[in-house]
Amino acid sequence: MISKDMREKLISLAKEAQEKAYVPYSKFAVGAALITEDGDIFTGCNVENVSYGLAICGERTAIVKMISEKGPQARIQAIVNTTKADIPCSPCGACRQVIQEFSAPDAVVIYKAEEGYVTVTAAQILPGAFSEFVALEEDGSTKLIRKKKNE
Repeated sequence: MISKDMREKLISLAKEAQEKAYVPYSKFAVGAALITEDGDIFTGCNVENVSYGLAICGERTAIVKMISEKGPQARIQAIVNTTKADIPCSPCGACRQVIQEFSAPDAVVIYKAEEGYVTVTAAQILPGAFSEFVALEEDGSTKLIRKKKNE
């Protein structure tokens, strides 16, 4: 869990980040801010592309920055998203899965709901997250692939 002051700081930083969004098609700017277990803060905004499938959300931008700067061992303690439209908006499904992949066990997700900003656990926002699958090897055998446990 994070303090109320840190929650407000992350919301403010996410709102700053949304101002940098590249959204010429949807006009729907999203900002995100996260804090790691080590206290590092990263922000991100959504970046659209004329080929919509190539767009990246603000949450994933912040997470990619975290990993590219701190490495794959970095873990999210809390992540916030905001919208310039200032409407209720939780992270999309793709962002929820990526948040789950890089979250500390007690990580929280903060977003605007009908009643204002709410805080939920990463597990609550994506119950049944993908954490393993069976891969087919070239020789026809199968191999169970599991998400690495947070250390």
